[in-house]
Amino acid sequence: MSAPIINDFSIRVATANGTGSQSSNTILFKSLFRMGIGVCAKNLFPSNIQGLPTWFQIRVSPKGYQNLREEDDIVVLMNPETAHEDLARVHAGASVFYNADLIRFNKEELKSGTVLYALPVEELAKKIVDAKLRTLLKNVIYVGALAALYKIDKETLVSVIQDQFKNKAAAVSANLHALELGIEFASENLKKADKYEFKKGTVNTDKIIIDGNTACALGAIYGGCTVVAWYPITPSSSLAETMESYLAQFRTDSDGKAKYAIVQAEDELASIGMVIGAGWAGVRAMTATSGPGISLMNEFIGLAYYAEVPAVIVDVQRVGPSTGLPTRTQQGDILECAQASHGDTKHVLLFPSSPGESFEMMQAAFDLADRLQTVVFVMSDLDLGMNSWVDQELNYSEKKFDRGKVLGEKQLDQVKQFGRYLDVDKDSICYRTLPGTNHIKGAYFLRGTGHDEFSRYTESPEMFMKNMERLLNKWHSAKRFVPEPILSGQPKSKVGMIAYGTTHHAVAEVLDRVKSTPLKYLRVRAYPFTADVEDFVRSCDRVFVVEQNRDGQLRQLLEIDIPGHQQKFRSIKCYGGFPISADFVQRELEKELGTR
Repeated sequence: MSAPIINDFSIRVATANGTGSQSSNTILFKSLFRMGIGVCAKNLFPSNIQGLPTWFQIRVSPKGYQNLREEDDIVVLMNPETAHEDLARVHAGASVFYNADLIRFNKEELKSGTVLYALPVEELAKKIVDAKLRTLLKNVIYVGALAALYKIDKETLVSVIQDQFKNKAAAVSANLHALELGIEFASENLKKADKYEFKKGTVNTDKIIIDGNTACALGAIYGGCTVVAWYPITPSSSLAETMESYLAQFRTDSDGKAKYAIVQAEDELASIGMVIGAGWAGVRAMTATSGPGISLMNEFIGLAYYAEVPAVIVDVQRVGPSTGLPTRTQQGDILECAQASHGDTKHVLLFPSSPGESFEMMQAAFDLADRLQTVVFVMSDLDLGMNSWVDQELNYSEKKFDRGKVLGEKQLDQVKQFGRYLDVDKDSICYRTLPGTNHIKGAYFLRGTGHDEFSRYTESPEMFMKNMERLLNKWHSAKRFVPEPILSGQPKSKVGMIAYGTTHHAVAEVLDRVKSTPLKYLRVRAYPFTADVEDFVRSCDRVFVVEQNRDGQLRQLLEIDIPGHQQKFRSIKCYGGFPISADFVQRELEKELGTR
């Protein structure tokens, strides 16, 4: 056997939805994390409740890369419906664990060097006394087998199971029994014949496991959000549900009185309407949705833009159009959100690439919404929102909230006149008051129709154009406040790459792989684009824009907003619904550069 491969390979588990596989795979993933191994996990699940195929992929790497490989080195086949198709995808020399009671392979199916490990899962499961739990615990058996062959620390596995089923002694006992069944069988009957090994490491110091939706929820609360209006939609529902749990914990007085409001509305349009109402009242308010929800919210988004009301919308993007693929990931809502609603609109977009940035950008989003008195979109996606990520511990900044240009009673005493849409400072951002301000000048009406500087109705073409130009200038002023892009790679190179959001992780790994190829990389973190983005494009002869949608939506925005450089842009696009990989980006890049 050749030299061992330690902590640098991929595992894919193929099961059926609703069979308890999520629990067992989480046990495996968290155990590797606690062993200090650089690890990444993605749950690739169907949109039905139970029965359809589902896959869970775990990648371990010395640097803890947070994107998957296209090929898997170890596969666990528990679902007979997809077993032959899954086997056909593995590379020569891969290791295959399979439920030998349900799955049979022909010799012709096996590629050269394939190592087979047969697990009599059904037979072993009969030893589980509780018949109701057998189906759910079968998957823990393969965790035990993997632990035995690849030296996954048993004490760590036990601690993860105890934590996962805390306060449920029967569940802990049942899972430990199933784990032991797998360990005993593999130890006594399977001879290790491959080169893959786990070894304890120190990659995860000061790191946590967290999903993006949870990080967004915490960021919103730390950002001062006290009103949430939402309507359930995959993949954003868990964000609002998590917020409800945390708000009850952190925004409830000692006497039990809630200092927050969370409302499940009758639809998406109602939810954004409630958010706008709360924003007008001076409350930090938000909603969470996905692409179809944004489509339904468009009319009210236009109202918030034109009437200039702060609002934060988290778009956890999924595959569209129409219902699309509800449990697959994409970056397909960029254009929809950048110009949401009819007429001339431009909105601020933030692009978090990790849970840590989700936490930080949610706080920034509320400051931006208040400062600019407008809608701010946080553009997450299903991969970020619903998958577990390994990231640095969340750090909360103690800086004060930026509430923007709000006039209180004392300030109103000092001004000669107050006009809600009066550009006093010539910065295109007007002053506002909050309902209840005890001053005769403090009251104002919102106008979603034509209005003058004092919020009076008008159909004057000149006044309308003046308002619209000011709104455009205000949007441009956001460049001073949004998160700046991050430059890496070789700064003098004339070949550049641009990416954003979760696509960043694949590009970052590619830069590590192709260090001999001069490349520089700019990770865009917000729209409108700052001057740094324009400078980057101007400095390049070619710019590869890497994204997960069919139409190259960020590339389109770059071409529109940085005119005269259209001939430089090239697209690298992956939009089938699974997260983009470094393997794909590298292959497409080398093809374009002629180095492959």
